[in-house]
Amino acid sequence: MNYLWAFLIGGAICCFGQVLIDRTKLTPAKILVLFVVLGVALHAVGAYEKLIDFAGAGATVPLTGFGSLIAGGTADAVDNQGLLGALTGPMTAGSAGITAALMCGLMVSVITKPKDK
Repeated sequence: MNYLWAFLIGGAICCFGQVLIDRTKLTPAKILVLFVVLGVALHAVGAYEKLIDFAGAGATVPLTGFGSLIAGGTADAVDNQGLLGALTGPMTAGSAGITAALMCGLMVSVITKPKDK
């Protein structure tokens, strides 16, 4: 049942993004920022944590999950380190995902022959 909920919630988030691409004039970059900010806002009111508990990876993998992750990391770091935590918290919390994305991008660019449009 966990897999089903993860699939449905993650798919709903992705479908929402596709609807925004198809029905609005928003660029993919603006939609990306919108999803991250939405994740931060939902984390701030405590709603995203409940969604993560319910949907697991279906809520943590999309960009809204990244926004929630950096918001939580910032809050924890500010509690522990004070104002300096506002600078170090997001990078500490998101470092594994950022590193994985960079390494995958590097591997794909080495294996394939990227071209400018």
